[in-house]
Amino acid sequence: MHSFNLQPTHLSNNLVQLVPLQATDFEALFSVAADPAIWEQHPTKNRYERDVFTIYFEGAIASGGAFLIIEKSNKKIIGCTRYYQHQPTNDFIYIGYTFFATAYWGGNYNSTVKKLMIDYAFTHYPEIRLEVGEHNIRSQKAIERLGAEKIAMQAIAYHGEQPNNNFIYSLKKEKHFSLSK
Repeated sequence: MHSFNLQPTHLSNNLVQLVPLQATDFEALFSVAADPAIWEQHPTKNRYERDVFTIYFEGAIASGGAFLIIEKSNKKIIGCTRYYQHQPTNDFIYIGYTFFATAYWGGNYNSTVKKLMIDYAFTHYPEIRLEVGEHNIRSQKAIERLGAEKIAMQAIAYHGEQPNNNFIYSLKKEKHFSLSK
């Protein structure tokens, strides 16, 4: 039903570029992720540790839909995000597992990255879903600012990790585009 490319190479604007994640990107991405502050509100609070981050990275590679987030002006890696749970028979796809270096919090980076990913996903799917840890207030607020609605809570096991409670958010194409006009 859907011929969705999980790692397109054209997701870019004047602020960021999303580059398909490769196995060789581990050290560069870990140097960003090694900051404990990034993971304070996340269910996996010790993801800044190499062995724990390795599990995250392996999941990102296995997803086939992960990206490095590159800041355009200085070509610096500032984070990571991905499409996941892609099922051609579903009418939705997930966006998430996103993190940014703390220096890029509070600006337009998260909303800009999500907009690139959302706009592309909506060319193939009428709905996008996002999962956010129940205690990750910062990410919940950011997703709600995009117009996503909380639809459920579910215990979710991230790749290679124990289940944690997450809120499931939904963003519908028809509502999203009517809000953005």
